[in-house]
Amino acid sequence: MGIGIKELLVILVIVIVVFGTKKLRNIGSDLGGAIKNFRSAVKEGETDGKPSEKDEETLEGEITSKTNDKD
Repeated sequence: MGIGIKELLVILVIVIVVFGTKKLRNIGSDLGGAIKNFRSAVKEGETDGKPSEKDEETLEGEITSKTNDKD
């Protein structure tokens, strides 16, 4: 009951007729670029997830300044 090779070929022909080969090539390259950017953003997010010493100092400074404002 799955999709066979004949059905996939018919779908492929219909897609090529509707969009054209040039448009499909552009869609493929755009999709590949989007996936590449997504992967690089995920890798950057993994390394940025850990706060640096500078970030910790800034957070501590903000906390102390808030407590001083309350006094």
